[in-house]
Order: sequence, then C-alpha cells, then structure tokens
Amino acid sequence: MTIDCHVHLLGQAEGPLERGENLLRHADRVGIDIMCVSLGRFGGYHDASSLEKVAGNNAEVQSAVERWPDRFIGFCYLNPCYLPQSLAEIDRRIADGPFRGIKLLLDMFCDQPNLDPIAERAAELGAPIQQHTWIKQTGNYPLESEPRHLVTLARRHPDTTFLAAHTGGNWELGIREIIDTPNIIADICGGDPEMGYLEMALPLLGAERIAWGSDAPGRSFASQLAKVHGADVPDADKQQILSGTMRRVLDL
Repeated sequence: MTIDCHVHLLGQAEGPLERGENLLRHADRVGIDIMCVSLGRFGGYHDASSLEKVAGNNAEVQSAVERWPDRFIGFCYLNPCYLPQSLAEIDRRIADGPFRGIKLLLDMFCDQPNLDPIAERAAELGAPIQQHTWIKQTGNYPLESEPRHLVTLARRHPDTTFLAAHTGGNWELGIREIIDTPNIIADICGGDPEMGYLEMALPLLGAERIAWGSDAPGRSFASQLAKVHGADVPDADKQQILSGTMRRVLDL
C-alpha cells in the first residue's frame, strides 16, 4: 500500500469530482492507493482564507471524500484567525463528518495562542494537524511558519500529532529542528527529489516519524515517489514511510 499524506483537490477541471477523477487516474498509474486531500479551487496560495473560502474549500473536498471514501481522506482546512469558526468547522467536518485531519497554511505563525484550542480539539478527536512549514533563502511570505514555530506549538501539545509539511523545504535544517519533538512527523512532500533526504532523516528521526507525500498536483507523483524509491535505505523503511506511518497516524 502507498498513502500520499499531502494532496490538494486542484487542477484544470472545473468541478471537484472531475478534479478528483484526474487525481485518481494519475495516482493509479503509479500505484498510490490513498490520498490525504485538502484545499479546493477557492483561492490560491494567498487567497484561500476568508470564512466563505474556507467553507468552500472544505465542501469541495468533502464531495470527493464522499464519492471515493476508500481513496480520499479529507483534511479540514482552517484559518485560525477565526478561532470560534475554526472549532465549529472541526466539529462539522471531523467530529460529525468524514474528515480525519486538519490542514493549516499561512494565516498566522503556528506558535500563536489561537492554535492551542485547535490542537486540543485535534487531540480529543485523534486528528493529526498538517502545518505548512518552509525556510526560504529569499525570505518567507508574511506569517509563513518555519519548523521552529511548529516545534513550539507541538511541545505545548504533546498529545497531538503534527505533520511538518515539506519539512521546511530546506530539509537539512528542517530535520534538525524537529529531532527532539517526537510528536512531529516529517512530511517529505514538495521540493525537488534530491539525493540524501532519507539517508539523513532515517538515522535522526526513524522511519516511524517520516511520512511520504507528493504535494500533487503542484508536484508530480512520480518525482516525489523517487525520493523514496531511489533512496539508499532498507526496503522495510521505505514501506514504513510510504504507508506505515500514516496507517498508524490515521488508525487505518
């Protein structure tokens, strides 16, 4: 089994079901069984966070999850600037709905107090939180979290599981920053399929703290799978990274 922990319901097609079909067609070509999906077409990278767009994104993802419940696992997108509405959306989509996780992007640095009630509710529901993290040589976007921000949050909430999406992009720094925070898992999606990623991450984190993701359709499934299949690491560790970690996190 291969589980992609990081996919977005985007693409050229207009409707969410058509975009879902496109993702499935390409996933089937490379043997991906399950995709954890968040964010639809309502706004781009900087324009997805009004309350209306948050609800629209989640509604699109829910339609695909309900159409293909054996292939898509929904992650509820939130803007923590709107805390009461975020908690209500968690109940609507996770406690009372089909979603299994939470997705956070750029709305505020993730070490801020608004994240605490969200992390507490996630722990109660057994829902992992996938937080975008990046370290850009040219400087991050405003309010774009780095792995160090996620470390601060995760240490306040040791019973919550966090996915450090992209592991900071600069994985040599990102891996080092999360080493001593065991409830953070390295989500290795996005970025180029560079040599040495897993060869460094495995001795420092262990395969149980690494999850494979693609960031499709922004990145291709094949190039991201190459990070694992091309790595000089044991086959058992590759299988743990490709499916075992997320099977545990999502209690599949």
